Amino acid sequence: MTLYIDPPTWPGHGRMWSHLVSDVSFDELHAFAERLGAPRRAFDRDHYDLPSHRYEDAVRAGAVTVGSKELVRRITDAGLRRPKGRPA
Repeated sequence: MTLYIDPPTWPGHGRMWSHLVSDVSFDELHAFAERLGAPRRAFDRDHYDLPSHRYEDAVRAGAVTVGSKELVRRITDAGLRRPKGRPA
């Protein structure tokens, strides 16, 4: 099981955010996020949005840090990418 997270460089709602993804399945992603205590409402089509203060928690729990482009490449290659404007 490998989950990936990009650094918290995405601004929104007065804070910075990371994206947490799996390149295996959404079930794996949801299970990992649940163990972190991330609410299901943080799931956005193909990733979880995690606030910067939860970034280190995810890394300590086993998420591997990758750049944003690498993160998108991994979920695209796995067939798990769900861009805006396309059905889930």
